[in-house]
This record gives sequence, C-alpha cells and structure tokens, in this order.
Amino acid sequence: MEINIQKKVLEANETQADINRQFFKKHNTFVLNMMSSPGSGKTETLCRTLGKLMPGIRVGVIVGDICTTNDADRLEVTGARVTQINTDKFGGDCHLAANLILDSAQRLGCGDLDLLIVENIGNLVCPAEFDIGEDARVVVLSVTEGEDKPLKYPLMFRVADVAILNKIDLLPYLDFDAGLAVDNMKKVHPRLPVFEISAKTEEGFEPWLEWLKINVFEKTGTGL
Repeated sequence: MEINIQKKVLEANETQADINRQFFKKHNTFVLNMMSSPGSGKTETLCRTLGKLMPGIRVGVIVGDICTTNDADRLEVTGARVTQINTDKFGGDCHLAANLILDSAQRLGCGDLDLLIVENIGNLVCPAEFDIGEDARVVVLSVTEGEDKPLKYPLMFRVADVAILNKIDLLPYLDFDAGLAVDNMKKVHPRLPVFEISAKTEEGFEPWLEWLKINVFEKTGTGL
C-alpha cells in the first residue's frame, strides 16, 4: 500500500513538473534546482554567485526550508528577488515538490527573469526524487561532510547535472581527501562536472560561474 501511495505522489508530481517546465519555457527562464545537505554552504555560495551575476542577469530565488526565513533574508541583501516556502505549513516535507514552485515563481514575476534558482531544503535524499520542472540540478557537497557521501546517497549525485565541492579553504585543517570525494562522485556519475570552490574566499568561482552563464545564455540569449 505504501509503495502505491508513493507511486501516485510521484506521478502527480511529474504531471505538475511538466506544467512548470512549459511555463518556464514560455517565459524564457532558466531554472536551477540547488540541493545539498544542511550546512554545506549552499546559501553563502548563492550569495556570492548572485553578486557576480547581477545586474547583467536578472535573477530570482525561491528558498525552501521547513521553518524560518533566515536564508531568504540573507539572499535578499544581494538585491535578487526572493520568496520563501516553509513546508511546516504542508506537513513539514523535507523537499520542495513541483506543486509549490509555480505559484512562487509567478509571485516573483518570472516573466522578466533570466534565471530562477530554487534553493531546495537541506537533504541529500528526498529532493533528488522530485522533479520541479527545472532545467538543471546542482548538488553542493562541503569538505566537512565526508568523502563517502556520494556513495551513501548515490541518487542525489546521479541526477545532478553539476556538483560543487565547497569550503576548500578548510582543506589544510581537515582530514579530508578532495580527490577521493571527486572520484566517488565520478563513480556514481562518470560525466558529472565538479567545481571545487570556497564560498568564503571565492577561490575556484570562475569555472562555476562560466558554466552557469553558458547555460543561462543557451536558453535565454542573455548572460555572456
């Protein structure tokens, strides 16, 4: 019975995701689903990224959390349009489902955005299972989390279009093998691009920004 219910939930989500995808296509907006575990530095990476993309690229952000507006408040300081989804109103889901995205995108005024970034709820499991109508998925792993995370949570890395290994400024102080972490990502997804960055110092940011600008440009014609 539980399997059938889960199947129905995913089928309904896929239907809504297709509706979302058509909406974003109509409005010529590139949509990036950004996922990670809590504490990976996802929000700080976004703050730094937005600062380097705007105003040349018009950006909006949908922030997902179970509770609080802490991350949305930080992101608003960048000047991007930001809206918050708190899932405690919907039973405390640990992911953003497709049915929550369209209304938030419309409230942001998606018609004149080049890039919409969805900062998903911190979780390496559930967000990977739910298509939200995005163009691409990025997973952020930090050097404080352990090299084996891609092997423990393979679906997240398998469905990602790009990965970020964050907080490399801490490598001198940690017993963490960055090469092994990247190798483990490649075991799960051999062609996965991996950008090693520090959101604190902005080391390694240029290749990541270039990837993002190229993808936005290919859909919208802006950003390069």
